[in-house]
Amino acid sequence: MLVLAMFASSVAIVVGGAEVKGMSPCSFSAIFNFGDSNSDTGAYSAALGASRLPDGKTFFGKPAGRASDGRLIIDFMAEQLGLPYLSSYLNSLGTNYSHGVNFAVGGATIRRMNDQPIPFYLGIQTTQYDQFKARVTNLYNQGKNTSRLPRIEHFSKALYTIDIGQNDAVRAMFLHNPQEQIPDMLNQFAQAVRHLYRQGGRAFWIHNMGPIGCLPINQNFINRTEESFDQNGCTNRWNAMTLEYNKQLKDKVIKLRRELPQAAITYVDVYTVKYGLIRNAKNLGFTNPLKHCTRHLEGINRQCTIPSTYISWDGTHYTEAANRLFAKSILNGSLSDPPLPITHACHKHVTL
Repeated sequence: MLVLAMFASSVAIVVGGAEVKGMSPCSFSAIFNFGDSNSDTGAYSAALGASRLPDGKTFFGKPAGRASDGRLIIDFMAEQLGLPYLSSYLNSLGTNYSHGVNFAVGGATIRRMNDQPIPFYLGIQTTQYDQFKARVTNLYNQGKNTSRLPRIEHFSKALYTIDIGQNDAVRAMFLHNPQEQIPDMLNQFAQAVRHLYRQGGRAFWIHNMGPIGCLPINQNFINRTEESFDQNGCTNRWNAMTLEYNKQLKDKVIKLRRELPQAAITYVDVYTVKYGLIRNAKNLGFTNPLKHCTRHLEGINRQCTIPSTYISWDGTHYTEAANRLFAKSILNGSLSDPPLPITHACHKHVTL
């Protein structure tokens, strides 16, 4: 019951604890998100000109550009901050960007991959942000109608969220020494954070990587005679890659705090809550965590009867039920460094 215990204790630890006593909530007027399919709210489907059924069925009642039956963690983050759901930068027709933009694209990587079919790696996403900010500024200067755009001051008062790296890690696992790829991944990651900081970003909410060795889809790529597995059926070598990346990511965040003195950078441990749910799946009413609810094969969509009993939606992404539990565990700050809830993520230091 680790996850339930985590939920029960988090209010006393953070929300009512010394960490937020005397601290005022941040006035986040917008969210600018960067990432892959874990937080993509429409870019991938817009780029391909296609929507998948039964995606979105549970919450939206129709495909909503999300690789899930409902909301993603980024949607619950927006709700927690009292902001509308983020629209994708690539889905621009009639879109309201007044409260932020989602630059995440399904399949995106941190680094540029020459053979990658999805060209929107992290560096491209930050370039799109530059273009968006420049165009908004220009429209304001011209006195144009900007009712669907953020105000200029929103760029410095926004929360900048980043959730990316899973696709880099999966690709690295097919190399001889996958962990040798980590320093370059993190150098490119840090370069993106520095770039956003130079552009005025000050509050950053950074997710580490979930346990890729537990994703059902990855079981298809594993030679079971050459791999070892933990008690939950997750691949030890793949999760070791994830844990080493997360360790080095946290070290990189600490260095960035010293390098960017005006930045408030929150490191969020999503690995712990995702693995905790997998480990306690049956106790929490979920089916086998290595099975997934739906399949998209050759135009034929097969879906389970009750998505809320599954952790994995399609073998790679999570169901709304799982995302809701993840959000409850991380948004209160109990898995963050510093241990502040997302509503206080503009504060650089914990006051004890």
